[in-house]
Amino acid sequence: MSNLDAGNTTTLAGYLKVLETAFMVSGLELFSQGQMRKRGSSPKLVLWNNALINALSLRTRREVTADGGLWGRLVENAVGAHLLCGLPPTEYGVTYWRDGSAEVDFVVSAGKRVWAIEVRSGRPGKLFGMAAFRKRYPKAEVWLVGSGGVPLAEFFSRPATDWFR
Repeated sequence: MSNLDAGNTTTLAGYLKVLETAFMVSGLELFSQGQMRKRGSSPKLVLWNNALINALSLRTRREVTADGGLWGRLVENAVGAHLLCGLPPTEYGVTYWRDGSAEVDFVVSAGKRVWAIEVRSGRPGKLFGMAAFRKRYPKAEVWLVGSGGVPLAEFFSRPATDWFR
């Protein structure tokens, strides 16, 4: 990495910190049991309110839901926003996990307890990320939120802290 790249990375990290303190955007770190890795992985960006995404869109709800990829990203972001807005950061950590092509959308931790959360917006598919996570962290609880798991309406109807007792 050149000095210019290091400066750009530092500048971007500073901007992200300002947006986090304004409760607009968070950069989730990569989960690693016992610590959150700060270097070597790009943060996963989560907007704290999907209105920030949708405000400038010219697409109707019907068009958005018909676009499976966009709809999936919006649903995943909404789940992440619900976690970030509802879980006190002094008690809970919210991260994500990836190992090669295996990924888990969100990992919530509180002390020694760990919950892996995969978000499904309707498209079927294998959950090999959850299986890989469970193999690596066998004591973790794994949840599916959305299609085939906790219904989205139910998940959003309860405070985030209710799910992690």
